[in-house]
Amino acid sequence: MRFSILSIFFTLLTTYSCNQKTHYTSYGDYINQSLVFHEKIDSNYDLKNISGEIIDVCPKKGCWMNVKVDSDTVFVKFKDYGFFVPKTGIEGKSILMSGKIFRDTISVERLKHYAEDAKKTMEEIESITQPEYKINMIAEAVAIREN
Repeated sequence: MRFSILSIFFTLLTTYSCNQKTHYTSYGDYINQSLVFHEKIDSNYDLKNISGEIIDVCPKKGCWMNVKVDSDTVFVKFKDYGFFVPKTGIEGKSILMSGKIFRDTISVERLKHYAEDAKKTMEEIESITQPEYKINMIAEAVAIREN
């Protein structure tokens, strides 16, 4: 009797814990989730795999996104526009990314284009008069956490 109760308890415990597995939806190339994903960006930008939280995404096509990585915001585009991410519903989700990180100057023209994509007002778009210096990533693969 005691064995039966323990057996049932451990079966239920195992079943419950198996259902709590973390699920990711992948986009782009295969992303090995067992790799080390860095949560900070070093000053040399020599990292290839980083993780963070999605701030916002291009509402027009899902062709770019801003990701919070520690105290930095990384502007992410996708290699050769080979894939896109969902346009809505992913803000605030955790993400794993693999690709090339670099610091870049974003021109006024390009900033205005991104503002148009993000459906900013004309007043907001016209107020863009200076280029920005941002940390960028060309992602080869991303995996967005679903639970």
